[in-house]
Amino acid sequence: MNRLPALALACLAALPLPAAAQDDGALVTFQVMTPETALKAAQAAMSSCADAGYQVGVHVVDRFGVPQVFLRDRFAGPHVYETSFRKAWTSASFGESTLDLDMNTRPDTISSGIRQLSVALPLGGGLPIEEGGGSLVGGIGVSGAPSPEADDTCAQAGIDAIFDDIAF
Repeated sequence: MNRLPALALACLAALPLPAAAQDDGALVTFQVMTPETALKAAQAAMSSCADAGYQVGVHVVDRFGVPQVFLRDRFAGPHVYETSFRKAWTSASFGESTLDLDMNTRPDTISSGIRQLSVALPLGGGLPIEEGGGSLVGGIGVSGAPSPEADDTCAQAGIDAIFDDIAF
């Protein structure tokens, strides 16, 4: 009886396999913010804008773009509901700031078609929320400040307020 093929198979089976690029399991695991954490971020963002004299709306969405919190200052315009949601959704969906997305999707760029999506809003004020290891856990969108950069500053204040809570 020839044992060489069996021995060769045993040797091959004992070799370490290269790491898989992605797990082929049937389920995945991911982190999501608690509603309390999302609320804390929204409150801090709105407070930052209020301190600067701006009346805004703030949305915080989960990693899938589903709203977790919406806050609106008493004199913020009715448009802030839609625009803050779309900014939060866009930043969570694309994993980048909407201010950067604005620059990267201008006409005559390779990604300009993103502007044709019905929900995407490449206009400053939306930031992705990442836990300490860099995994996306949500997005925050602010609307109503006098400029996209000011909306961005308030959104960053919201993220800063929860940074220690989500830094794993």
